[in-house]
Amino acid sequence: MLTDAERLRIEETFALYESRSASAVDGLLIIQQSRGWVSDEALADLAQFLAVSTHSLESLASFYSMIFRHPVGRHVIMVCESVCCWIAGSAELTAYLNDRLSVGLGETTADGRFTLLPVVCLGACDRAPAMMVDGRLHGPVVAADIDSILSQYP
Repeated sequence: MLTDAERLRIEETFALYESRSASAVDGLLIIQQSRGWVSDEALADLAQFLAVSTHSLESLASFYSMIFRHPVGRHVIMVCESVCCWIAGSAELTAYLNDRLSVGLGETTADGRFTLLPVVCLGACDRAPAMMVDGRLHGPVVAADIDSILSQYP
């Protein structure tokens, strides 16, 4: 069930668009900001609220890599895997993070602190290799920088 606060915030976005259904991405992000991720139940509730099919909303949610359809850790690390970042060393960053956090891509640390996700592109080719933690861009990053970066996210 959508909370009253979520409904109110979603309704506020209606004025920005020609139809309620156009508020779908905003609605998904509002739910995620509130809950940390978008569950199947929340997606179905939003679909009903916006009068769209759950299938179309699921298609939209799965298209965007920054909408989380599974629980994530307190902090989400996204490592860019674009060609620019790969050439500049993103594979080494991923390997270091895998070892340092004892998780693979798509996994969350045992303490629930970090989730490590690959992303096709962060749009930061000029800062390659890049990674993002909780929406904050870091780059260029080398493995020696990672411990210092992670210490910023308790």
